[in-house]
Amino acid sequence: MQPLITVAHLADRLETGQRTVVLDVRWALGDPLGHEHYLASHLPGAIFVDLATELADASVQGRGRHPLPSVPAFQAAARRWGVNTGDTVVAYDDSGNMAAARLWWMLRNAGVDSVLMLDGGLSAWRDAGHPLVAGPVIATPGTVELSSGGMPTLDASDASGWSADGVLLDARAGERYRGEHEPVDPRAGHIPGAVSAPTSGNLDAAGHFLPAEQLRARFDALGVRDDAPLGVYCGSGVTAAHQVAALEIAGFPAALYPGSFSEWSNRPELPVATGSEPDGALAEPSRSSGIDAGHEGSVKP
Repeated sequence: MQPLITVAHLADRLETGQRTVVLDVRWALGDPLGHEHYLASHLPGAIFVDLATELADASVQGRGRHPLPSVPAFQAAARRWGVNTGDTVVAYDDSGNMAAARLWWMLRNAGVDSVLMLDGGLSAWRDAGHPLVAGPVIATPGTVELSSGGMPTLDASDASGWSADGVLLDARAGERYRGEHEPVDPRAGHIPGAVSAPTSGNLDAAGHFLPAEQLRARFDALGVRDDAPLGVYCGSGVTAAHQVAALEIAGFPAALYPGSFSEWSNRPELPVATGSEPDGALAEPSRSSGIDAGHEGSVKP
């Protein structure tokens, strides 16, 4: 199932009363006011999802800044949002689906088949002339049953040798990949062998995903192949989900490394490379270890 829904399709579903749970995942790098933005203006009927507390579990140690929550915790959150088995879930944000993709991936991983991202997000809905409302929306509790393992994943052990037989994409900004700037993690650079593929390259100027053929050409140029295993990571496993979605649109299935670079760089026994090449110079630790569960940093992914 393709991961996107257009504004016109969502508007039709809502107007005709088709069971649709709309979830607002307003979270952006360096902006902790997602809930305030939601209260000021959101799609009719949309429920707010807090990425930091509902799509991550900061109490988990050693698995990056946004560790995945347990299945029971995630199921409890999904029920608070009013999700029932068989519902179609539509997630959106106001940042090119960089945050909504996290929810899309997690629900797919948890066994929800019909989960989509609103292409273009809040701005596309607004620009099409559809109404927005203010204030909170409280859902009738749902009864959905969630599981895990619906999407492929990899861990640090997998990532350490992934590039020998496959392709490992780094979805962060190029300067973070090269090690020129690292605002959060203890070491700057990238996992040796990884190829730089910033998520910003998945979108057009209006924040819509590029067409499938353009995305496929992009990933072809980065060395992605149908016959090679494909993995993706970012800073803390959030925007890597956006890359997984873009790859799916392009026809490439990919595994996500949930702990991502925030887990990797906090383990001093694991090597870190710098520079523009996948196997660059090995970097030394630059500052003391410490996982910040709050955000990816102040730069774009």
